[in-house]
Amino acid sequence: MASSGNRRISGRVAFTYPSFLLYASARFFMVLATEMQSVAVGWQVYDITKRPLDLGLVGLAQFLPGILLFLVSGHTADRFDRRKVLVSGYLGYALCSSLLLTITLRGLRSVDLIYGVMFLVGVSSSFTAPASRGILPLIVSGEHFQNAFAWAAILFQIATIVGPAVGGFEYALLSPVAVYSSAVVAGLAAATMMSLVRFQTKQSRPRETRDWRTFLAGLHYIREHKIVLGSISLDLFAVLLGGAVALLPVYAREILKTGPWGLGLLRCSPGIGAASMAMFVAYRPLRKKAGAKMLWCVAGFGIFTIIFGISHNLILSMFALVLVGATDMVSVVIRGVLVQLATPDEMRGRVNAVDMIFIGASNQLGQFESGVTAAWFGTVPAVILGGIGTLVVTALWAWMFPELRNADTLTVPQLEKTIAASEAAGHSVTGEAD
Repeated sequence: MASSGNRRISGRVAFTYPSFLLYASARFFMVLATEMQSVAVGWQVYDITKRPLDLGLVGLAQFLPGILLFLVSGHTADRFDRRKVLVSGYLGYALCSSLLLTITLRGLRSVDLIYGVMFLVGVSSSFTAPASRGILPLIVSGEHFQNAFAWAAILFQIATIVGPAVGGFEYALLSPVAVYSSAVVAGLAAATMMSLVRFQTKQSRPRETRDWRTFLAGLHYIREHKIVLGSISLDLFAVLLGGAVALLPVYAREILKTGPWGLGLLRCSPGIGAASMAMFVAYRPLRKKAGAKMLWCVAGFGIFTIIFGISHNLILSMFALVLVGATDMVSVVIRGVLVQLATPDEMRGRVNAVDMIFIGASNQLGQFESGVTAAWFGTVPAVILGGIGTLVVTALWAWMFPELRNADTLTVPQLEKTIAASEAAGHSVTGEAD
């Protein structure tokens, strides 16, 4: 009984840090606001144009700033107080919601104006994303970081499930004005809570010259440290090839012969699996052989994608998607902890900015890849081939990145030893070649 009680307490240890509760709550409200807003924007744009392509352009408008500004945003997160960067970004989100509210109140039926606002949303996101990921190690100690990361992932998943539902409910029963007003309030609440966050320790960052080497330092660091490069690139190619979620509408209608309610069940299944696994990891941390577990879970992601691809039964398809979400969450937690703890604080902003580009590219290009292969080979073969591709990538990465395969405990001292051993091996090989 005592052991069970200690596990329950240790499973919630992140919440013993007051600033983590503030950080997690601010992030929850911000994700809630953006998810609510995305529903209203999607309905408004489609109502104006009646063209599905315009919905894709909304996503493109938000994605482009990340590509254009990742060098600047990463440098900003490393040079300035990340808490202030996040407060400014959250206020920027609230301003964008206010602009959408103004457009709606004035009855302006112009998608160009909405695209412009969504581009500004993307600008805010390009600065807040690396700062948000880089600030967490400053709030909790290294030994409790995995627990904090898992709980942050749980709250993120809850917000992504609740946000669209609340946004759709407000839009249907009230109006888009109610959605945008709620998003403004949530954004201001997030900025207020983030401003109250306090760091565990003051971080001293060395002064750096402002030149291209400084801006490109994140790319250089990732290239030189194979454990970081391997974990980031593995996620990129695995999600890129295994993006079955993009084809869910086709599966629901043509293969599973169900309606919108079935599509809703399919869409929420990965989130259920991800949230459940994050909860499990919070109470039972991944302690040993983290790199191998990550590789096995990415392989599981591919296997369950294949099972979903061949399924013609709604229950089996939902079960497969739950396991897709669960295995992906293990990979997300391990990759997140590896990247954050294996990267010095003065580099985290720039490294996270590059990581966010990889994540955005995998999601966006993954949807595109799924659509193209479905057009070429058919829906079912496209999903099956994507799952097989994920398995091939996993095997290749296990061979190409022994540092990732051999990563053991997710602690700062152990990761420092792994990186040091990797660098020593690299120097040894270079010396022999010379």
